[in-house]
Amino acid sequence: MIRPLRALGLAVLLTAMTLTAAPSAGAVAEQAPAAGTQSLTPVGGGTGIIFRLAPTPETATSWYLCTLTAVGRDAAGNLVGLTNAHCFIDAQGNKLVGEQVYRDTSPAGTALAPADVNASRPDLATGSIGTVTYVSTPNNLLSTGPKGLDYAVIKLDESRVAPTNTVGSVTITSIGAPPANGTRMCKQGHRTGLTCGIKLGTNGIWFTHLVLTNSGDSGSPVVDGQTLVGNAFGAQHSSPILSIIDEMNATGGVGAGFHLAT
Repeated sequence: MIRPLRALGLAVLLTAMTLTAAPSAGAVAEQAPAAGTQSLTPVGGGTGIIFRLAPTPETATSWYLCTLTAVGRDAAGNLVGLTNAHCFIDAQGNKLVGEQVYRDTSPAGTALAPADVNASRPDLATGSIGTVTYVSTPNNLLSTGPKGLDYAVIKLDESRVAPTNTVGSVTITSIGAPPANGTRMCKQGHRTGLTCGIKLGTNGIWFTHLVLTNSGDSGSPVVDGQTLVGNAFGAQHSSPILSIIDEMNATGGVGAGFHLAT
């Protein structure tokens, strides 16, 4: 059974997903690593993540799904992943700092054939790829709550993962401002893969576009060519990545001084 995550200002257009399903014993068994192997798992902007696994990661029957915006390093040298804040806010409004994040082992989908959420499972062979260290104010686009840039910071475990600048059909080589209105942009999300559309304009602290997103695409990198310009949070809205970086710098801690890792 698929249940919508609490709205947090996005109602049915929210692009995070929670799922309840019977675990697949076969899928878990296939994740066992070969003896003596210690290869690192590549993660980058567009990698699917799974978290809030209950009752345990090994026997999960419910979970939440989102997508990484980017992977980079902060001023202290930490390997850092970014995604949406609303992925890590529970039904009571609590920010889930300390939450363990796993890579989603299911294949990424497309707009015409979205990823099967029933196939989502944590990568138990790699284990937890990182820990949530900061959760910003969510967007609250469709509510009266305070409007935020809707980003979360994940400190990644370098003993388990390595950064990649290419996921699916998107390669990220630089960071910049959103392009002019009418410019074609794309996003790479785990749920619907590569989708593209023009930039429409701005709405307060966000920019708007015609790029398709769906449940599980929360946090997807929005790119102009190979330049990361924002993170998608749904309802055809995204937060500018430069605004997110400015806020991380002002906040300090893990993520401050963020720059691409590769």
